[in-house]
Amino acid sequence: MDRRTFLYERHVSAGARMVPFAGWSMPLHYGSQIEEHHAVRRRAGVFDVSHMQIVDLDGTGTVAFLRHLLANDVAKLRAEGRALYTCMLNERGGVIDDLIVYRMPDGRYRLVVNAATAEKDLGWMADRATPFGVSLAPRRDLAMLAVQGPGARELAAHLLPAGLAASLPGLAAFSAATAADWLAARTGYTGEDGIELMLPGEAAPALWDALLGAGVQPCGLGARDTLRLEAGLPLYGQDMDESVTPLESGLGWTVAFDPADRDFVGRSALEAQRGRPDLPRAVGLVLQDRGVLRAHQKVFAGELEIGEITSGGYAPTLDRSIALARLRREPSGDCEVEIRGRRLAVALAKPPFVRQGRVLVSV
Repeated sequence: MDRRTFLYERHVSAGARMVPFAGWSMPLHYGSQIEEHHAVRRRAGVFDVSHMQIVDLDGTGTVAFLRHLLANDVAKLRAEGRALYTCMLNERGGVIDDLIVYRMPDGRYRLVVNAATAEKDLGWMADRATPFGVSLAPRRDLAMLAVQGPGARELAAHLLPAGLAASLPGLAAFSAATAADWLAARTGYTGEDGIELMLPGEAAPALWDALLGAGVQPCGLGARDTLRLEAGLPLYGQDMDESVTPLESGLGWTVAFDPADRDFVGRSALEAQRGRPDLPRAVGLVLQDRGVLRAHQKVFAGELEIGEITSGGYAPTLDRSIALARLRREPSGDCEVEIRGRRLAVALAKPPFVRQGRVLVSV
C-alpha cells in the first residue's frame, strides 16, 4: 500500500487526482496541470513534497564523511544556513542520487534525498558512516512544502513563525534559516524563486490551509515535472542514474575536483573521463513541428543515430515540446527525433529553457 503524507486528506478533499509515486500516494493535479504550471510562473504555487527523505547527520567526523561521500565539497559551506546541490556516486562514478545538503546549527548537517532512492541512499550512507563516527537520523516526523513562484516568499512570510518570517526578505539563494524544528530554504525545483519549508508534520495541515487561504495555488506532480523540465533540471532515474556519471549528465558543475587531495567516492572514475572528446553530453531540444518529445526517443543527425531523449514533454510557457537529451557526438547540422516512425526536426538549445518567468531559448 502506498504511504500517505501528512496532507493526504487535504489532497483528497480538494479533488486531487491521486497516483502512486515512489511508494507514496501523491497528487498528480487538482483539476488542471496547465493552470498549476502557470500559477507558479506568474504568482505562487505550493507542492507537498513530504515524500522526500530528510536525513540529519551528527558527529565529530560529519564534515570528513560528507567530503568523502559527495562529489561536491561541503567545505564550500562556510557558514551555517548555506546549502549545496551535489551528487552521491558509486565507485564507477555513476549517480546513486542527487541531493541537497544543508549546514545546520551546532555543527550538524542535513540532507534531502529523493523518495524513490531513499532506502538505498540510507543503506549506502550507513555502511560508510561508522568509521567516521557519524550518526544518521531519518526525519520521518517532518513534512516538506515547496512554495514556488515570484510571489512565494511574500505570500508565505507572514504565515511562518516569527523567527523565520523575519529572515525571508534577506535570505540569499541556496541559504536557509531555522527556528526550532522549522527550516525555510531559498531553494526549489521549478526555475522560479521561492522557499522550501521543513516543519513538524502535525503543523503541516494548518500551514497548507493558510497558504491556500492566501491565494497560493495547490500543485501536483504533473506541474512539478513540466516546471523542472522548462528549468532544465534533471530528474533522477531519467536524466541520470547509476549507469551514467555527472560528466555525462550535464552535472559536471556539481563535481569539485579541487582540492586535488580530496578522495571522494567515484573520483578516480571521473578523473579518467575528464577531457575525453568522445564523452556523451547533455543538451536541450526544442521540437520545430507538432508532436511531443518523450524519453527514449532516438535523436538523429542525417541517417546517423547520435543519442536519445532522457526527459521530454510539453512546455506550457513556451507552448512547444522540449526535451533533455544525451548525445554521443556533436551534430554538424540540424537534428531530428524519431516519433512514431516519423523524423521531426529539433533545434539544439542550452538549458534552462525558462528561468524566473523569462523564456531563454529561441522558439
